This record gives sequence, structure tokens and C-alpha cells, in this order.
Amino acid sequence: MDFIDKTLASDNYMFMAALVIGGLILWFLPALLSLIFNRKHFKYILLACIPAGLSFIAWGGVMVWATTGKVFGKYANKIKEET
Repeated sequence: MDFIDKTLASDNYMFMAALVIGGLILWFLPALLSLIFNRKHFKYILLACIPAGLSFIAWGGVMVWATTGKVFGKYANKIKEET
């Protein structure tokens, strides 16, 4: 808490802005990754990021959902080919 108090008490607005931007990037990291890995569900993942940022477990679940989009389709195609 002392770090936060010192940061807010100082007039270093650039550092505070960098912390806010960094926090937002981290908060919406699953949505950014879904643009690469799971573009089909991007809107849903973006909406899920808003409340999921408050819980590490939910945020981790959204991160898994965002990064495993093409994997399920890849394995589903392999199973269809084998049968």
C-alpha cells in the first residue's frame, strides 16, 4: 500500500498513466490473444474479460478459452477423418 500511496502523492502523471494502460492491457489480454487464436469468439471473450478481471480463476479460464480456439477444431477434424 505504501507504493500506491507514494505514487498517488507524487505528481508523476506519466507513470500513473503507464500503470493504468498496463493494467488495462493485462485485464484485456485474453481478448487480445483471442484475435490470434480464437477470432470466432472474440466478442464473447471481450465481454467475459470485463467481470473476469476481478477473479484470477475466471481470468485464467477466459485466457484458456481465448488461446485454445483453433485446437478444438483441429482435433475434431482428426477424429472425423479417423472414423
